[in-house]
Amino acid sequence: MARVEDALLPLINLVFLLLMFFIVAGELADEPLPELPATTRAPERQAPQADLVVDARGNWLVAGAALGKAGLLDRLPPPQTQKPLKIAVDRGIAMAELEVLMKVLEQGGYSEVLLLTEPGE
Repeated sequence: MARVEDALLPLINLVFLLLMFFIVAGELADEPLPELPATTRAPERQAPQADLVVDARGNWLVAGAALGKAGLLDRLPPPQTQKPLKIAVDRGIAMAELEVLMKVLEQGGYSEVLLLTEPGE
C-alpha cells in the first residue's frame, strides 16, 4: 500500500525544480529593471486655438460668438493658401452636420481646412 508521503514526493520535486529555475533565471539577468516613468498630473484642458469651433450642440462659434450660415463667412479670416482654416469640432458631432459646414466654407472660398481633434482617453 502506497503512503501519502510517496504521492507528495513528485509535487515536492516539481516545486523545488521551479524554485531553482527562477533562482537561476534571476541570476542571469544583469540589467536592472527599467525605471518607471514618473506620474504627472494631466494638464488642464485648454480651449483649442482655432478659427472656428463647433460645440456639442452643433453651434458654430467664432471668438466665442455663435453664428449662423449668413454671418459666418464675414467673421472668419480671409481664405489663404499658405494657412488653412483651423476648425475644432466636438467629438459628438455627426459627419452629416460637418458636411453642411464644409459646404458653407467651400462656397466662401476656403479650399483647405485643418480639423483639430482631442487625443483619445
